[in-house]
Amino acid sequence: MILSLKNFATHIVGGEIYYDNLGGNNYRITLKVYRDCFNGVPPLDNPACVFIFNSAGVFIDSLEMPLPGTVFLPATINNPCFTPPTNICVEEGIYQAIVNLPNIPGGYNLTYQRCCRNGTILNLVLPGDVGSTYMAHIPDNTVAPGNSSPRYTNFPPIFLCAGVPLFFDHSATDPDGDSLYYELCDPYTGLDPLCPSLGPPAVASGCPGIGSPPPFAFVPWQAPYNAAYPMSASPIIAVNPVTGLMTGTPNMVGQWVVGVCVSEYRGGVLIDVNKRDFQFNVVTCPGLPVASIPLQTNFCFGYNVNFTQASINAFTYYWDFGDATTLLDTSNIINPSWIYADSGTYQVTLIINPGTMCADTQTNTFFIFPLLDPVFSPPPGECIYENSYNFNGGGTYMGNGTFSWNFGSNAAPSTSTNLNPTNIVYNTSGTFPVTFTISENGCVETYTANVVVYPKPMADYTLAGSVACDLQPVQFIDASVGDTPLSYFWQFGDGGTATEQNPSHTYPSIGNYNTSLIVVTANGCTDTFALPSPIAVFPSPIAGVTATPIDTSIFYPDVTAFDLSAGAIDCDLYWGDGTMTNNCNDIHSYGAPGNYTIMQVVTNANGCADTAYIEIVIRPEFLFWIPNAFTPNGNGLNDVFKPKLIGVHDYSFIIFDRWGEKIFETTNEAAGWNGYFKNRLCTNDVFVYKINFRDDVENLDHQFIGRVTLVR
Repeated sequence: MILSLKNFATHIVGGEIYYDNLGGNNYRITLKVYRDCFNGVPPLDNPACVFIFNSAGVFIDSLEMPLPGTVFLPATINNPCFTPPTNICVEEGIYQAIVNLPNIPGGYNLTYQRCCRNGTILNLVLPGDVGSTYMAHIPDNTVAPGNSSPRYTNFPPIFLCAGVPLFFDHSATDPDGDSLYYELCDPYTGLDPLCPSLGPPAVASGCPGIGSPPPFAFVPWQAPYNAAYPMSASPIIAVNPVTGLMTGTPNMVGQWVVGVCVSEYRGGVLIDVNKRDFQFNVVTCPGLPVASIPLQTNFCFGYNVNFTQASINAFTYYWDFGDATTLLDTSNIINPSWIYADSGTYQVTLIINPGTMCADTQTNTFFIFPLLDPVFSPPPGECIYENSYNFNGGGTYMGNGTFSWNFGSNAAPSTSTNLNPTNIVYNTSGTFPVTFTISENGCVETYTANVVVYPKPMADYTLAGSVACDLQPVQFIDASVGDTPLSYFWQFGDGGTATEQNPSHTYPSIGNYNTSLIVVTANGCTDTFALPSPIAVFPSPIAGVTATPIDTSIFYPDVTAFDLSAGAIDCDLYWGDGTMTNNCNDIHSYGAPGNYTIMQVVTNANGCADTAYIEIVIRPEFLFWIPNAFTPNGNGLNDVFKPKLIGVHDYSFIIFDRWGEKIFETTNEAAGWNGYFKNRLCTNDVFVYKINFRDDVENLDHQFIGRVTLVR
């Protein structure tokens, strides 16, 4: 061995304290202390004093725990190619005592302090003056009733070979089955060389008989080292937070202090932290063959396993995959693969350099599970607020799987841990992703599918009029809203129904009728609306009208109407030419030939109306007459020259002076010449007119040319 350890000081190299709840407020306290015993002195404390404080730091009691005996931990390596060093010695002392601690708010803190550590430690400042403190917390019953603390299963190896990967199971067990979380952490410092121990034996030397309560200071790290990087290694020293597996490859010879914490949780609440520290002695191990199968950390590869190894000084290999179903489960390659026929637990063995004196063997347990394959069929789309969703999880899993559903923030409940959750209700419509996750053996697989929540339609309608009358259509106006085209089912209260969007319904008799509308979307979502009050149907008046003549010439355009209605208080006549009268016994003169429909509208006191019609024919006739003189002197008599026309169209009227100059022109039958030309009244004279038009009777062209005398 190249590195000599004979000059290492003989001091504390590790320890921990934990407790077991025995019932009746009785606790068994266990203190483990490890020291470097190569030089043989000083011995472990006898007794060791453990101090008890409440959560406020008030001293409660002390335990003087006798040392029942010690053991010396062996420093061996199971390999004939390397002889372990003989100048490494670690002595273990285990103290135990039972104490009754009644439940108090905040619980108790147990502490043990000692000095000192080896002065040759590389990662601490003045390590020979740095002591150790080990502490445990007993919670009160409101936090964790009847709790027992976690304790570490194995003590770390006394020495490590430089350049050789470390795979050490640093896990702990918890009697209560609480959740454990592992991490590298800062060790506590402790007493100093002036007062290396506490308790009654220390009082005689002038040291305190009672220790100080927590909190305690951490050890002073020598840069660049700290809790997360406690020693020189590549890869760095690390602890798996779930399994407690410590890994890393030390690359510098020397002594190193490392701290590890295991935190105990129950229901997500932190109960206690067991912090222990220990000393690694890194030495040179030339030529050491070390078979190394990394511990299984991946359980998610199914039946096809790709094996790796991190062996040192290996030249040949022999693998046995532990598959009892065949004799062919062996290999001689460095990193083989094997497909297992079924899930199960298999012992995998690697022998390096088989058949030689420098052979080494390692066996690890591998747990083979099928690949997780979560799946579910999304349920059919449902209408919001009308139905809830039920989900059926499935796929491939072993049957101890932890199930997790996430339905999104719009669902109530939004999550579930049941395999087949039911009664999931969404608060809005839309398309929502739903994830189904199976977690098993550290493997996590997720399947996502969408569910559709259809919006609910809103049924609504009004009436076209404010009054409903018997024997007359009542018009219903749809005002419903939906995300798809709607189907309609109307009920009119008298046994009548309809499926149109905007139906009309005629009530045969007066009365009160309750109406309703059901609308249905293309997705089957429904809503119902009914008018808050029944429809009151009132009696209708009876319209009636006659006229004379009903067929006449434009030369005789006067038509007389006679009212024949009954039960009305108001009557209006619409003559069909854009005019109307409030007197249903009236005479009207038509100004143009044509076919006209007289409409009578009568209304009773309830506002109900009725209508009657009669057809009138005004036949066209043709008439033309024009004077031969006019007097535009402004006296209002014969001031304008124009013809009298009846039954003509395509009309034009032109006037010329005696020299043939055009002095007037129009196509307006109502317009005439006022005797002016260029804003001046013409002198007495004879003028020529020319008139063209077509008649309305036979549509023939007519032209009239003549003279007119202007007399001033």
